[in-house]
Amino acid sequence: MEEAPCPPAGERRRDAAATRLRLLEAARDLFAERGYEGTTVREIAERAGANQALLFRYFGSKQGLLTEVVAQGGLERLRATPPGELFEASLRSLLTGSATGAADRSLEVYLRSVGRGEEEAGTLRELGEEYQSALATLSGAEDGALRADLAMAWLLGIGLMRTVVAREPLAGADPDAVCRLVLGALDHLWSAPDRTE
Repeated sequence: MEEAPCPPAGERRRDAAATRLRLLEAARDLFAERGYEGTTVREIAERAGANQALLFRYFGSKQGLLTEVVAQGGLERLRATPPGELFEASLRSLLTGSATGAADRSLEVYLRSVGRGEEEAGTLRELGEEYQSALATLSGAEDGALRADLAMAWLLGIGLMRTVVAREPLAGADPDAVCRLVLGALDHLWSAPDRTE
C-alpha cells in the first residue's frame, strides 16, 4: 500500500499560518463576546476548526493568546497612531466596529476581561498604561496623566454602555454624532488651564 506524499514544507507553513490566524480571530471574537474567563480553550479551538493542541503550540497558553489578541488590536493601534489621533481612532473603532476596516475588537475584549482575574490583568494593565502615557502628552498641564485617565474612563464608559450594556440611545446613536459631541468636549479637557494651586 502506498503512503500519501507529504505536502511540501511551504504548504504546511501556509496551513499553519492560516490555522494560527483562525485561532486568533476566534479568540478575539469569543473574548469580546464573553470575556477572558468566560471563554474556554475548547470553544476557541472549535470555532477556529482546529485542535486544542495547536492553540498551545502556537501561543503557549490561553494567556499567551490573550496577549496576542490585545497586541494585534489595541497595542498595534497605539503604536501606529499619533497621540493626537489616538482617542478619536479608538472611539471610532468602538462605535463602528473598526476605524480601518479590520475587525479590531480590542476595546470590547478589554471591557469584558479587565478586573476579572489575575491571569489576564497584566496584559490588560499594560494596554491601559500605554494608552494613558500616549494620551497624557496631549495636555501641557501638570495633571496631564489625570486628564488622560479621565479621557480613557470616558472612552471605556462609552464602550461599556454601547457594546456591553447596549443602552439606548447610545447603542444606536450615529457614530459621527457621538464623535462630534465627545471630541468637542475632549478638546476642552486637553486645553483647559491647570488649576492646581
